[in-house]
Amino acid sequence: MSELTVSRHFVEAALVGAEKAGIDTHTLLREAGISPDLLKIEMARVSSTQYSRLMQAAWNAMDDEFMGLGPRRCRTGTFATMCALVIDCPNLEAVYRQAFDFCRLFEPMVTMKLEVEDKTARLVTAIEGDINDPMHFFRESILVIWHRLGSWLIGQPVELLKAEFSYPRPPHGDEYRHIFHCPLSFEASETALTFDKRFLQAPVIRDKPEMRQFLKTSPADLLSRPDESNTFTGRIRALIGRDFARSLPDFEWIATELHTSPQTLRRRLKQENTSFQEIKDLLRRDMAIYYLSRPDLPINDIAFRVGFTEPSTFHRAFKKWTGVTPGAYREGERGQLQD
Repeated sequence: MSELTVSRHFVEAALVGAEKAGIDTHTLLREAGISPDLLKIEMARVSSTQYSRLMQAAWNAMDDEFMGLGPRRCRTGTFATMCALVIDCPNLEAVYRQAFDFCRLFEPMVTMKLEVEDKTARLVTAIEGDINDPMHFFRESILVIWHRLGSWLIGQPVELLKAEFSYPRPPHGDEYRHIFHCPLSFEASETALTFDKRFLQAPVIRDKPEMRQFLKTSPADLLSRPDESNTFTGRIRALIGRDFARSLPDFEWIATELHTSPQTLRRRLKQENTSFQEIKDLLRRDMAIYYLSRPDLPINDIAFRVGFTEPSTFHRAFKKWTGVTPGAYREGERGQLQD
C-alpha cells in the first residue's frame, strides 16, 4: 500500500509544460488514475503511485524528460543513459563528477556541479538558457533527482545540512520541509544542496541488474517516493505502523526503540524540520486519503481506522488537513464534484 501522498501543487506544476504544448492534461491525469475534479480542491493530495504514473505519462506524451519546462528538450532515455554510465563509478564523488560530465555534453547545459570544501560538499544547480518554470518544479526536480539517485546508489540517505534556493520562498514552501529534511534558505545566491563531505567516499553498492529494475520506474519514483528508511522521520513512521485503531506508542518508547534519548530525538527531528506530533498527523492524513479512495469503506469506519473515536473529531481534523470534508473529498476523487 502506498501511504505517502503528494500535494496538488506538484501535480499542477508537473503539467505546466504539457499544457503549454497543447497536450490534453485531463487525459494524462486519467491515465494516472487522478480525477481532474479532485484538483478543484485546493489542499487535495494524490498517492505517490498516482504521481509516478502521471510523471511517466507526461514524459511519454512529450518525449521530453524536462516536460516542456527546460531550456531545451531532453529526449526520453537520457536519464537512463546517465545511470548506465555512473553505475560503474567507485564512490559518490565519482558519480557526481561523471554525471556532470555527461550533462555538459548537451547545450544548453542543465546539471549540478559538485563543489568540495573543507568539511562540506555542495551540489550547485547550473542551468544555461531560459526556462519555463513558473512554479519552480523544474529546479526542485533536479535537486531531488540528483540527491535521491546518489542516496540510492550508495544505499544510504545523503543527509543534507542545508538546501538553498535562489528565489523567494514560494507559497508551497512548507512542502520543502518534507522533501529535503533540513534547514532551508530562500533568496540565496545559488540553488544548491550542502552535505557532509564524508558521503563522497561512500562506495556505490548497486549493480547493473538492480539498476535495470530501478530504471523501470525512475526518475518518477525518485520524485514521488523518497526513501526515508534511514531518516528519523521515516523510522518513526515505520515504528508507528498503520494500525491507528490501537493506542499509538509514546515518544519515550519510540526514543528507546531508536536507541536514543528523548532530548536527542527531539533535536534530530528539529534538524529534519519536523516534530513527533506532525509525523503522527501527516501519517493519519495520508492513511485517511488512502482509505477514502476505497468506496466500500464507510467514512465512520475510516475515522476509527485512523485513530478517531468520534466521527465528528475526524471530520474537523480532515477539514483542517485538506480544506474539505471527507465526503466532499471522496466525491472529488470519484469525479463527482459539482461546480
